[in-house]
Amino acid sequence: MELKAVGTAGTLESSDIMITLEPKDSGGIDLTLESSVLNQYGRQIKAEVLASLERLGVKNAKVIVNDHGALDCTIKARVECAFYRGCGVDMDGKFDWGGVIR
Repeated sequence: MELKAVGTAGTLESSDIMITLEPKDSGGIDLTLESSVLNQYGRQIKAEVLASLERLGVKNAKVIVNDHGALDCTIKARVECAFYRGCGVDMDGKFDWGGVIR
């Protein structure tokens, strides 16, 4: 899948994170990170965002991250959701997220 449009996921509430992905033709990942816990966890947040993008196969994108103390699992979920929204994937129950407990 390819990022075709801007995709956003998350909120600016406490314990959440807002991720915005914008397509870019080349030049790799351009990451902008703002966080209320930047001094304590900035490296970990950046590493989690970049690892999630790598798993999804994203090589070129402008990424804007506005964190308010989100856990790693929330960061992963928001990056994934923003990516699929930017790819135009239909989110009305037709996409298997793979996290259902059986």
